Amino acid sequence: MPLLLIGCGTDEPGPQARPAMWLVTDGDTRIYLLGTMHALPRGTDWNEGKVAAATRAADELVMELSPAELAAAGEIFQKLAPRTAPLAIEKRLSGAALAGYRALEDSGSGFDGEKLDDWAVMVLMGQRVARNADLSPADGVETGLTEDFKAAGKPIDGLETAQAQLMLFETLDAPTQRALLTRAAKGSPDAARKVSALTAAWGRGDIAALEKVINDDVDAVPSARKAIITDRNRRWSAWVQKRMERPGTVLMAVGAGHLVGTDGVPAMLDAAGIKVTRVQ
Repeated sequence: MPLLLIGCGTDEPGPQARPAMWLVTDGDTRIYLLGTMHALPRGTDWNEGKVAAATRAADELVMELSPAELAAAGEIFQKLAPRTAPLAIEKRLSGAALAGYRALEDSGSGFDGEKLDDWAVMVLMGQRVARNADLSPADGVETGLTEDFKAAGKPIDGLETAQAQLMLFETLDAPTQRALLTRAAKGSPDAARKVSALTAAWGRGDIAALEKVINDDVDAVPSARKAIITDRNRRWSAWVQKRMERPGTVLMAVGAGHLVGTDGVPAMLDAAGIKVTRVQ
């Protein structure tokens, strides 16, 4: 699950990326669906070719969170994350999971995990994994698109609020939260390699490889998949169908994991009888 939760830029040339993108269109509406990575290797060159053309053509940008909601997310996390009473990590994790947690914690500052809900510890672990894999939020797709659309004076909106997004985790039942935390901790020694593989698959536009990495991460806890992936994709698919009733060109940029597989947004739209064409 930390693979789904993933500084400064650089003047050095970075890796080239051509992420997968789809188009939904009718007589007067075009909606591009771009799969994103929230953090990327510094200097990654992703905004070229058809993505750049879609950015220029779009009248508006729609992301998971608007810039204002993204800015509010940290404060909301701080309010939701604490436990009502501390609980030592040793009482939650053992064996390989505890060792993995401690090793990841030792790679930077402590998580103060005993004070936090299981889901919140997992989020912090995911952020640490991204950092250890040399991924930078400043080079993430959402950051770059936000800069482009702000510079062009085009509106930017969001599909969710930060409160609603974090409540998806906060409201998971206790066994599901513990299963996610345990899996993340146990897999932490290999997590940086896996997130690098995920980033590479995204950069190649390799949706089969993306789906495999993501499914390996989330299918172990089906109840989490429903809340964090499938139900949201269903809502976003409904949003696309409703937005098609109005003219204009929209760039919808959401995490790449939401656009692949049989419960991805393109597949859901296709099942609803809406033509979806992959354009990159």
